[in-house]
Amino acid sequence: MGWWQMDADALAGSRFVISPLAETTAALQTLDLRSSAHPGERAWLEAHLPAYRARSAADPVDALLVRAALGTTWNADFVTPTPSADGERSFEEELVRVRETPTAEAVADLAVSLGGPVPEPLASATDLPYRMAELLAWVWRETVLPTWPRRRRILEADVLARTAMLTRGGWAAALDELNPGRTRWLGGGRLQVNSRDYPPRSVAGGQLLFVPVTPSRGWVSWEGTERYAIVYPCTGALADAEGPAVPTALAALLGSARAGVLVRLESPLSTSQLVALTGQGLGSVGRHLRVLLDARLVRRRRAGRSVLYDWTEAGAALVRAQGARKGPRSGALGAGARTSTE
Repeated sequence: MGWWQMDADALAGSRFVISPLAETTAALQTLDLRSSAHPGERAWLEAHLPAYRARSAADPVDALLVRAALGTTWNADFVTPTPSADGERSFEEELVRVRETPTAEAVADLAVSLGGPVPEPLASATDLPYRMAELLAWVWRETVLPTWPRRRRILEADVLARTAMLTRGGWAAALDELNPGRTRWLGGGRLQVNSRDYPPRSVAGGQLLFVPVTPSRGWVSWEGTERYAIVYPCTGALADAEGPAVPTALAALLGSARAGVLVRLESPLSTSQLVALTGQGLGSVGRHLRVLLDARLVRRRRAGRSVLYDWTEAGAALVRAQGARKGPRSGALGAGARTSTE
């Protein structure tokens, strides 16, 4: 397994970062692998795969570049630059780092991701970083940007949930849940970052970034010895676009929108998370929560700066008596997950 040696300063200075470029790269991986992990991702893939296939067929060099850059066990580093820790960058600002990569460096990165010589015509091409940047820009424009506001709300909700988990259970709980089965706290300052047999790295003195993405992909990256990132698939908000099934009787009793809020509260969620998951407005979610609180079906408690809601015993009994079914959730990194290396 691959693991990083942490110190107290690295943990204390860690932070969550939203990266439009990481979201787009994860979307490109999904398109190129042509595989999905859950219904929401499958619907997105079916909608955009024909256009991606047509683009790839029209430019075989781009298609070969993608396969080489995504490699078999890790990404070419120039495709997955470590996000900035100084506030969120726009997609265009992040893309500059890909486009301005020296060609010789890009070819060297491809040799690592391929585990051997870079084939022609890639080895002699002089515009590989430009080509990759243009491809990522296409994926962003055509497949990510149209739904970016919703994706962003979901990513922000995931960050809120992870922060609350950190407050309640400490680093061990938060890191174990980041990617169950892949990322976990080993004790002794050791953080497992993937299941592959890579040499350990010391993060001491560096800054650790956690970067959620909505596709079921993930990787690690680092910038020298100063900044390290774990890109991980966020909790399963996209896995079930309709959410848990709301029983007809419960919807008749509470109203379908209010019942939709209630059935999601088996695990603690904030108002912002509920807005992201339900697609309802902030005011509507707030009104539903007030009614549910007054009826003593949910409870409210503070976790750090967040206010979280979940079922009371009465709320749990009501939902379970009606047989509400939880929707599928996105899982940990799949077999197609990529890990970048230096």
